[in-house]
Amino acid sequence: MPLKLIQRQGSENFYIRGTVRGQSVFESTGTCDRKVAEEIRIQAEARLLKESVHGKKALVTFTEASESYVASGGSSKYLIKKNKKTGKVTGVVPQLRGKLLKDITQSDLDQGAAALYPTANAETKNRQFFTPFIAVWNHCVLNQWAEPRQWRRPRKPKGTNVTVLKRRRAGTAPTSYDRAATFVAEMSPAPAQIMTTLFYTGMRPIELFTLEAYQVDVAARWISLDETKTGEPRGVPMHEFLVPLFEDLLETRRGVLFLSHKGEPYPPSDEFGGQISGAIEGARGRLAKRNIEIVDISAYTGRHTVSTQLVVNGVHPYIKDQILGHAADDMSRHYTQVPQQPLIEAINTLPVPQVWRDLWWWEEPVYWSRRLIGAKQKKPAAIKSA
Repeated sequence: MPLKLIQRQGSENFYIRGTVRGQSVFESTGTCDRKVAEEIRIQAEARLLKESVHGKKALVTFTEASESYVASGGSSKYLIKKNKKTGKVTGVVPQLRGKLLKDITQSDLDQGAAALYPTANAETKNRQFFTPFIAVWNHCVLNQWAEPRQWRRPRKPKGTNVTVLKRRRAGTAPTSYDRAATFVAEMSPAPAQIMTTLFYTGMRPIELFTLEAYQVDVAARWISLDETKTGEPRGVPMHEFLVPLFEDLLETRRGVLFLSHKGEPYPPSDEFGGQISGAIEGARGRLAKRNIEIVDISAYTGRHTVSTQLVVNGVHPYIKDQILGHAADDMSRHYTQVPQQPLIEAINTLPVPQVWRDLWWWEEPVYWSRRLIGAKQKKPAAIKSA
């Protein structure tokens, strides 16, 4: 029985019902427009006919496979990404858009990776192109849409006399607190306050972007995190330097504490602090105009710097690991809201350069967080008195 359109009682939408070469179909078209529903019926009947003759392996595209992979719980990271400003879509999926799984070759992958990451090394191409592609491919194999294949990944140059010069990725190494202060001084107040907190708590960016008022106890110098990357809650000590900032935040905000200059929460994502990437690029540019090159600092630099500085200060490795969430005992797991004095004393060994103390927004952090760095000026008298 060929496919036909029907309507069910209580629903305005048309449904497709029938049998194509022994395969029964009963599904909604998702529309009440008969003309559109008829087009969907025709396409569905043609697709099922092709599948019955050639098999589904002959018809599934990489785009469809990727959508299925993400819908089943796979990560969309590196598969597809849209730039909010330009609207440009990049990633593995756009490089292989429209290609049937059966037609994808090793050459397609090599060319796609080269086009997407023309200056990247083998490790980056591996991580950001081949790994997500192979994850989708394995998903297709499990669904019997594709045959198992051995894909050739990029390799590092071999030989002891081969020198590969590569730039260290920002945020993967510590810096000095003097250098960090110089960098943060060139940021607008909102992102500068985020960076300041990261450098004096050792928190991960995602933990700070989602931090809410109820999790902060300024009097006890303690922050309680309900969830962390490790899946366990933990307590974080607050450096004395941060007290004025948190006092002002708690006085005016009840939900998420750290907002953009537009007063909006930062999107919760753990992609190396990408939420403030524009502010970081801006600081690099302003420093470059003064002939100061600092291109290795990002949101994650704070965490690496805290870890390294605590070791330099002679803090016991176990205390350091508790601050960073690398170690947890029964007490720290079950009593995350109970301040631990040894951790508070340890975090207060971190140095605070005078440049950082003298930043212009410290007097009223929340007010100035709504301004950009170009607004370095006295608050209007009317507003100030209000």
